[in-house]
Amino acid sequence: MEKITSLLRMRMSAKDAHYGGELVDGAHMVHLFGDVATELLIKGDGDEGLFVAYDNIELLAPVYAGDFIEVYGEIDRVGNTSRHMVFEARKVIASRKDISNSAADFLDEPIIVARGSGTCVMPKESKRK
Repeated sequence: MEKITSLLRMRMSAKDAHYGGELVDGAHMVHLFGDVATELLIKGDGDEGLFVAYDNIELLAPVYAGDFIEVYGEIDRVGNTSRHMVFEARKVIASRKDISNSAADFLDEPIIVARGSGTCVMPKESKRK
């Protein structure tokens, strides 16, 4: 089977910040994992399917408004109707509000901010590929 992957990159905005100091809550990374899962299912099966459970979530580093996050996911196991996936969120640009409101650094080495894994189900009647 061909490896199915997805990669999304986006800037965290002030509306994504949930805590003081413009800190983005970890639940936002989980939301992004769900977006990647949806793309993976569409690429692999032609339908959004259903996310049924996360079996692991690790929040590893803070994310702030102004940071750019790259979220990678892949389907690592395929069952009859189940699709197990692994995810990683990486900070690729760090906001530098300590310098100025618009300063930022492109990171030579991305910082892994979150990892996760979970299972989606593709109902047989929804599978198109």
